[in-house]
Amino acid sequence: MGVSRALLLLLCLGALLGVPAAESGPLPGKIRAASEEWADYTQADGQGMGWDILRAVFEPEGVKLEIRSVPYTRSIGLVQRGEVDAQVGAYRDETEGLLYPHWHYDVDHIYALGLASKPSPTLATIGNYRLVWMRGYEYNNYLPNIRRFNEIHRAVGILPMLAHDRADFYIDALMEIQDVLAKADDPKQFKLSPLINLPLYLGFANNENGRTLRALFDRRMEVLVKSGELKPIFERWKQPYPFDESGKPPKP
Repeated sequence: MGVSRALLLLLCLGALLGVPAAESGPLPGKIRAASEEWADYTQADGQGMGWDILRAVFEPEGVKLEIRSVPYTRSIGLVQRGEVDAQVGAYRDETEGLLYPHWHYDVDHIYALGLASKPSPTLATIGNYRLVWMRGYEYNNYLPNIRRFNEIHRAVGILPMLAHDRADFYIDALMEIQDVLAKADDPKQFKLSPLINLPLYLGFANNENGRTLRALFDRRMEVLVKSGELKPIFERWKQPYPFDESGKPPKP
């Protein structure tokens, strides 16, 4: 009885002192991560800032990163079926049944791309316009009062769609919009308007591996953010650092 009470006291003290919980099982030797192929971020050849961040998180703990490049909606299905351990580039709690960590690892700076001749939209007015974005991104869940939108499968027709007034604005993360705009014959015909910053998360599989890897991810991110060890990765890829002094996402 005395031993049991002592053990209970130790557990309670640990909780009060904020001792982190251990991973729910032994660490696997690898994490299988699925992502859409984004240039300079999660390329199919293993290059990109997103992959560099995940390597910095997992590989010092002996967990090797294995990547799989698939369309965004397919990455969700792979995690749901447990065929991979995590989906890259998710918004928190966007998919029922996936496990989301406490820490984000990056931030999507969401912009509207439209003709320079149109009024600049804001977060308060964006719902008044005809919008378009890539299938599966579901910005209607994150932007207010959205009424008219279409989802497309490929980015090749975005600029003609805007130029011929078939939509008012294309919504996407800044890096993706810059990639679209780079293909314009006359970039000055278009303009960018900032809307919102959305933290990016890994969506983990709802199984033992997923729970273990999620706990490891949160533990490692807390260390890396407090030490500033991730900053050189963002500097190398010329991207803004996604944490303020408190470790929170920057305000829009």
